[in-house]
Amino acid sequence: MRVAVVSLETWQTRESAALRRLQFLSEALAARGHDVHVLCAKWWSEPGIRREDDGVTYHGVVVDETAGTSFLVRLPVVLRSISPDVVHAGSVPPSQVTAASVGASLSRCPLVAEWYGEAELAAGSERTRRWALTRPDAVVTPSRTVKTWAREAGADGDDVTVVPDAVDFDRIRATPPGDGGSVVYARRLDEGANLESVLLALAELRDRDWTATVIGDGPEREAYEQQARDLRIDDRVTFVGECDREARIAAYRDAHVFAQTATRCAFPTELLWALACGCVGIVEYHADSSAHELVENRERGFRTTSEQELADAIVDAGDLARLDVDDDFAEFDRDAVLETYLDRYRGLREEKGLF
Repeated sequence: MRVAVVSLETWQTRESAALRRLQFLSEALAARGHDVHVLCAKWWSEPGIRREDDGVTYHGVVVDETAGTSFLVRLPVVLRSISPDVVHAGSVPPSQVTAASVGASLSRCPLVAEWYGEAELAAGSERTRRWALTRPDAVVTPSRTVKTWAREAGADGDDVTVVPDAVDFDRIRATPPGDGGSVVYARRLDEGANLESVLLALAELRDRDWTATVIGDGPEREAYEQQARDLRIDDRVTFVGECDREARIAAYRDAHVFAQTATRCAFPTELLWALACGCVGIVEYHADSSAHELVENRERGFRTTSEQELADAIVDAGDLARLDVDDDFAEFDRDAVLETYLDRYRGLREEKGLF
């Protein structure tokens, strides 16, 4: 299948959860043998408007990301020249979805829009966001929570499919357990981190035997380190800063509990990795966080609403066996998630009578 991925910005030039997801999709499709073309602003310095990397063909529709208007004008023509079977567009900026819909119509193929949920809600105008949700044949979100956000922004719920982020079980099994302590927390330490809930819960358990690891950095790190000192638990809480994926997997495979308390979360990627690594998941419920979706109806998951409930859940988690991999989350493996995308593509093509 020939898939055209539309994204003015790419993962080579900016870090974001939505772009990482498009990177996974593009590279995983290519590794499966599909013909993948990414239409973007040129990010390479070498001559030429095309470049191949990791089996993916990149097309520099414009010379840089500041030429947004030119990108929108040229996009339909470049799409038509590729003759894709499916067009898959990122939704930041939302206007590129509208331009992609013209190219998909010219190519007589379905259009799928990726709506990750955070940056999309603030990008463009209300009208362009609504068009980005109503022009495609299908919209993909990472969670039911983001599906609700998409519907509130104008999407038809019947057109929205939930496809979660993916983890790599082969990578998990190949990474030896490291030092994660009893409890691990991982997130950027900003105003939405809500790490204080974890620290207060741990302080309630200071008479018990535990250690904790905090992974991540950010503007609130110093304040959280001071809070740990004020609670007199700083000798048992280790702030390790940013870590690569291998170090995170190693910590998760050693830890017994992963605590997720952020107030807003489109998809709890680190929680998913930790659950796949065998951690018991403890989620503090917040209306704008999808984290509770991963622990609902699971024996190795707890949903809490207060620091006291969080502390009680940490104690109760001690009754569950320690694991360093949990195959119950195999449905989130890379191959399984990629197949969900492919099933959606095939279904759309059948609906249009293209098979």
